[in-house]
Amino acid sequence: MTLRSPPAPPRSSRRAERVAPFLAMDVMSAAAAREARGEGVIHMEVGQPSAPAPRAVIAAAQAALAGGALPYTQALGLPALRQRIARHYAETHGVAVSPERIVVTTGSSAGFILAFLGLFDAGARVAVPQPGYPAYRSILNALDLVPTPLPLAEADRYAPTSAGLRALHAETPLSGVLVMSPANPSGTVIAPERLADLCATARALGLHFISDEIYHGLSYGVPTDTALRYEPDAVVINSFSKTWCMTGWRIGWMVVPDWLVRPVERLAQNLFISAPYLSQVAAVAAFDAVEEVEAVRAGYAANRALLLEAFPGLGLGRTHPADGAFYLYTDVSDLTDDAAGFCRRMLDEAGVAATPGLDFDAVAGHHHVRFSFAGSQADCVDAVRRLTMWLR
Repeated sequence: MTLRSPPAPPRSSRRAERVAPFLAMDVMSAAAAREARGEGVIHMEVGQPSAPAPRAVIAAAQAALAGGALPYTQALGLPALRQRIARHYAETHGVAVSPERIVVTTGSSAGFILAFLGLFDAGARVAVPQPGYPAYRSILNALDLVPTPLPLAEADRYAPTSAGLRALHAETPLSGVLVMSPANPSGTVIAPERLADLCATARALGLHFISDEIYHGLSYGVPTDTALRYEPDAVVINSFSKTWCMTGWRIGWMVVPDWLVRPVERLAQNLFISAPYLSQVAAVAAFDAVEEVEAVRAGYAANRALLLEAFPGLGLGRTHPADGAFYLYTDVSDLTDDAAGFCRRMLDEAGVAATPGLDFDAVAGHHHVRFSFAGSQADCVDAVRRLTMWLR
């Protein structure tokens, strides 16, 4: 009688195992569990505006619902929305972009998947900022690509430099580079001259250039420029989630060069069919909500000022000032060398949820915490009160 070994237990794919947890979402789950127990939480862990979508957006969605059917659209998006996005580039940046180059996506997340699949073959190395948005690494890993950290220095305001890009490419040949301005987690806006230099360097090195501009429209005293001004073949990714407070609507867009339109269209047809019709109709109206968007941005500016004034007195003075977005990236090494544990205690003992820096930087993130100030001013005031009681 031959004895057979028991079957191996089921396991997920190696791709799935390479994808790290998204710590901000894990913190949000822990905060939700606390709230389910009836305990209050100040949410500063995720980049989610507390304001609703603009009134015109909601009205457009209601009208579409009243109209009956919500069909598929073309994979590249509703022509009216693509035309309105192209007009936005002309009005905001003075840059001419053909509507045919616009791809409407299911949030910026789908845009990254389409960009990475459209530009790179398996095994390609793509430079991503460190510290930087963690989903870049995870999506690249899931697609059998190699995220290659591009270290950012506090002395450079956490902005990438051409020298750093050249050094990384010399050490580890790259196929592309991704930059973000305004940035998550630092809030840094890349100055126009530096953005131009980065675009020129990438072109000289033969690298595809991807620009994440999801926080455009949210800056404090400095301009936000599009990479399309300096590199016509750049792939730009943007979204209605942040500036227009439409996170749950899952609607974004890409601008791609002419030669990439059809490949991305084929991918979108098969992977997503189309972005949600209802969200696309509503998004057309978003661009006209100028006063509401400005009021929300002014609220963020007030929250930013409040926290920057209060944090030094709490031992959190080593905070990057943030030119844009709605985050403060704080060095907490004077208080702890375990930011993850610090965040757990802060949630458990003070009821303030924030994200440990390891989400953004696997090397130095254990010394940092990211605080989102996308909530209300009342929440920011209460967060300061709670942290004062906890830290003093």
